[in-house]
Amino acid sequence: MIKKIWAIVKKDIISELRSKEILTSMIIFSMLVVVIFNFTFEPGSEIVKAAAPGILWVAFTFAGILGLNHSMVSEKENSCISGLILSPVDRGIIYLGKMLGNIIFMLIIELVSLIFFAVFFNISLLPFLIPLVIVVLLATIGFASVGTLFAAMSINTRTREVMLPILLFPVMVPVIVGAVKSTEFLFKDKPISDILNWIKMLGAFDIIFIVISYLVFEYVIEE
Repeated sequence: MIKKIWAIVKKDIISELRSKEILTSMIIFSMLVVVIFNFTFEPGSEIVKAAAPGILWVAFTFAGILGLNHSMVSEKENSCISGLILSPVDRGIIYLGKMLGNIIFMLIIELVSLIFFAVFFNISLLPFLIPLVIVVLLATIGFASVGTLFAAMSINTRTREVMLPILLFPVMVPVIVGAVKSTEFLFKDKPISDILNWIKMLGAFDIIFIVISYLVFEYVIEE
């Protein structure tokens, strides 16, 4: 099972290394968000620390939307999705492979965005780097798990670029709120105990989203 999942992930990585479409568009978008907000707020001020969690997750969320769209549209072209469906693997394996590929791409973009954010806004992330990485990882898993499912649902629609965020954002509200609140507490130097409940909530939603999406993906991809 792991070999089959990795084969799908490897295919996506090799395809991206050749085209560089997903990472390029996501990096440019996230950088634009950081640069635009950098001109809005004075670096190092108290208002930046208050607005920083929202700025970060705006960049992560909308860059992630671009990545999810590209990942499934590339399968739609030349009927590649039909090849995946006809392959001798369970439909859930296809879902896990695509989800893991999306997680990897998003984590790369988030790493780049965090570096740019720390430089432009003059904020040191080192004091709370480990808990921040945990929050980002959990939120990314939740985002990519349900996002992969909805991206597969929207690729057959004419307005897939609009349909995906319409379907995704209402479901993702708990994950985004939990990620923003956790990041806010970290930026305000709150103790780790204050964000444990948010981290537990993110973990719970990750499990729920992955299990439901895994079970439903078979019917979505066949449609």
